[in-house]
Amino acid sequence: MTVADNQKALICLIAGLLKGCNHVAVGAASPIPGAAALLANAAWGSPRHVNILGSVANNFFTGGGGELFDCAAQGRIDAFFLGGGQIDGEANINLMGLGDYPRSQPRWPGTFGSAYLYYLIPKVILFREEHSRRTLVEKVDFISAPGTSADNIYRKGGPFGLVTGKGFFRFDRDRKRFQLVSVHPTSSLEDILDNTGFRFDYTPDVPLTATPDPALLELLNETVKLKLAEVYPNFAETIFTVTSANRSIK
Repeated sequence: MTVADNQKALICLIAGLLKGCNHVAVGAASPIPGAAALLANAAWGSPRHVNILGSVANNFFTGGGGELFDCAAQGRIDAFFLGGGQIDGEANINLMGLGDYPRSQPRWPGTFGSAYLYYLIPKVILFREEHSRRTLVEKVDFISAPGTSADNIYRKGGPFGLVTGKGFFRFDRDRKRFQLVSVHPTSSLEDILDNTGFRFDYTPDVPLTATPDPALLELLNETVKLKLAEVYPNFAETIFTVTSANRSIK
């Protein structure tokens, strides 16, 4: 499989995780989650509403991040995506940098509103295409947003699962632990064990991630690519070879 084929498979996998949602928001620099939300909307009409920050055609927010935070506080966002330079086995994420804060080196973009959204949005899907011991660590160097909280802390949001370039994990909030659900066809259980820095639950016969439905791929290639090109033209051109004439289609 080519890199583009692998990315399309990830898009289809994540789209399936969004079924049943009414409103999905996608943050900045998130082409694969953005494509997945658009694909789920096109395929099943669920989510009904998709907001991609940075888009004009697929974003009904007019005030940027402020409206995103307001909607989350009001319980009007069902799913969101978070990543991180580091993610650990308790679903903590680090967006600040490597090493002891504040002397982290290198420094990353920063936490922004990740902790706030992690506490409020019911289905937060962690996504990191790179799957290595560098990114999936035993314990993050700095907790930008915690995966779990004490029982006496109000929290209705949190991690649903983790999607990487090698597999899909669900998160058990009570046990504070990931369970490997499926292994992508380009990987193996041994590969995931070798390249994951934290412990997780799994069965020896963990299944392969299902290959994308041909009809879903057709919808992605023929319809979603045009919508995606409006906000992520370079990414769309890379995996779809979208022409410049198509980029203006909404």
